[in-house]
Amino acid sequence: MEKEYQQLSFAYVKSPDEDVMPPVPPVHHPVVIVGAGPVGLATAIDLAQQGVATVVLDDDCTLSTGSRAICFAKRSLEIFDRLGCGDRMAEKGVSWNVGKVFFQDQMVYSFDLLPESGHRRPAFINLQQYYVEGYLLDRAQELPNIDLRWKNKVSGIVQNEEHAELTIETPNGPYQLQCDYVVAADGARSSVRHLSGLESKGRTFRDRFLIVDIRMTADFPSERWFWFDPPFHPNQSVLLHRQPDNMWRIDFQLGWDADPIAEKQAEKVIPRVQALLGNDVEFELVWVSVYTFSCLRMDKFRHGRVFFAGDAAHGVSPFGARGANSGVQDAENLAWKLKLVLQNKAPQTLLDSYAEEREYAADENILHSTRATDFITPKSDISRSFRDATLRLAKKYDFARQLVNSGRLSKPATLFDSSLNTKDRDVFNGAMVPGAAIADAPVIVQGQSHWFSACVGNEFAGIYFYDSASVARLSSFDFRDIHLKQLVVVPPQSAGLKLEGFDVIVDVEGLLAKRFDAVPGTYYLLRPDQHVCARWRQFDAGLVRDAVMRATRNLVETSVA
Repeated sequence: MEKEYQQLSFAYVKSPDEDVMPPVPPVHHPVVIVGAGPVGLATAIDLAQQGVATVVLDDDCTLSTGSRAICFAKRSLEIFDRLGCGDRMAEKGVSWNVGKVFFQDQMVYSFDLLPESGHRRPAFINLQQYYVEGYLLDRAQELPNIDLRWKNKVSGIVQNEEHAELTIETPNGPYQLQCDYVVAADGARSSVRHLSGLESKGRTFRDRFLIVDIRMTADFPSERWFWFDPPFHPNQSVLLHRQPDNMWRIDFQLGWDADPIAEKQAEKVIPRVQALLGNDVEFELVWVSVYTFSCLRMDKFRHGRVFFAGDAAHGVSPFGARGANSGVQDAENLAWKLKLVLQNKAPQTLLDSYAEEREYAADENILHSTRATDFITPKSDISRSFRDATLRLAKKYDFARQLVNSGRLSKPATLFDSSLNTKDRDVFNGAMVPGAAIADAPVIVQGQSHWFSACVGNEFAGIYFYDSASVARLSSFDFRDIHLKQLVVVPPQSAGLKLEGFDVIVDVEGLLAKRFDAVPGTYYLLRPDQHVCARWRQFDAGLVRDAVMRATRNLVETSVA
């Protein structure tokens, strides 16, 4: 039976760390994570699975209220797979690939975000944030090296060259902790950011939206429906999503002058919902909220031993589902780097690349989110005329559909210019450039159907597309000193091939080679977070070693120009 995650409350439990009093130094931990939301829990699980113990502090004792973030993208699901809870998310969530755009009383066009087969996960699932948090929490509680502490509020933070020290308020009084690193995943009103004298800067949009969660039985398809200026809510926009448990999420644009308190009252909400659904449709109001949104970020995501992630580091408008998804990607980017540094396998300068890469991703998200918001909520007659003309043209013309922006839906950032990449020496086509998150494909491993994304992650991996003429060069080289997992991809006709020291995976439909633009002899180097960091048409041990050194910031001299 499914847990009632909205009803859960977690008791404060006194930690033995609280009994340590001066002059005895506070207890030292490798990593302290502030915030037990999706980003904080994902970071803790990722680190724990890679052997790094964490303490997770949260000033509350419940999961999030209401649906909040509900759209979780394919890339986030692949990360959840690696964290050990992807199946639960996918099985509970409402899968969708198709969206429809309406203008006034007509459908303008529809789109399919994942038109091709051969992917383990859909483009998106809709799943209430409290389920996502609940499933992550269940997974975290399975791992012995995660110490979750509820009702532990950070009230002070200082750091020096050796450690960071936190002051923590509890129902039992204050205590101190020391740690090598702090991950601040404590949301848009981040206490760690405030205590550090830092701020997020950006743009607040002069508009308000009403979020309504209703429970009803309806035969609407599992699609994203977006209306511009519909008859039931003239001059504004409306967004409809299906959720699990017969729950439906509706976002109504209200305008800047709307009274946020009055608009949350049932006597105002129910008529709006009835105008959309019809007076004869029965429904139950479950949760209502009014929000004003901003696009902003901190100048820097790393401040010494403190790393900011998720909403603590950056915020976007909800159109495009870029908030929670980008936060989960922050977590996967940071975890493997912290692990290598804490295990003395990489210098501390590797941690600078977290800020470098995720600041770039945040800027990309903010750009897309700002453009979507400006299109959805035009603030001048000229802007509205342009938008409405675009929508009318989009019904017939493809070029106009490219201009319609109801929220460019979340995709993982391709880290084109990351200093961890090794630039291409050879000519490739396709999307699997250095800096890209991997594409998935069905494979067979040891006679069992599998997915490529499940074969890699948590460590560097070399992917060699089998070439019988040159495989001996690969077999003769020992990569154990750089901890490189080796996989050999073979076509179906070579399914019985066995190579000592290598994991052989069968590209059962040829999609892996197609998506990676691979020919026999092609070699890809993947990071622990499943991003490409180098590729070559032919394997060369020296180049591979240099690329691993570059991706871990261990490289002093390189043979690559």
